[in-house]
Amino acid sequence: MAGKKVLWFTQIFKDNNDYNEKTIIGFISFAVMVVTAVLDLVSAYTGHPLNIKEYIYQSFVTITLGSFGVAGLERFSGAAKVEAEAAVKTDESPVIKECPHCGEPV
Repeated sequence: MAGKKVLWFTQIFKDNNDYNEKTIIGFISFAVMVVTAVLDLVSAYTGHPLNIKEYIYQSFVTITLGSFGVAGLERFSGAAKVEAEAAVKTDESPVIKECPHCGEPV
């Protein structure tokens, strides 16, 4: 059973898969930030403050924003990529208009 879980985990990082690795890393980083915030609140309530270095927290913020930012840009620019791949698969070449007077491409 454990072998199947390890095999599944390695499938995530192959080139041809249905998973977005950047989103997975961003979610894990965000989850660490949420757990840290909850632990900080609980420890402060009990009177034992949790000392977290600011640069460590800022690193998780940077990883989270970077991962989700890149994944979001890929999602929005993905439509153009899909259209280009569809044009290549159907062998449709772009129509180049020519000037009626000189025959130069417009």
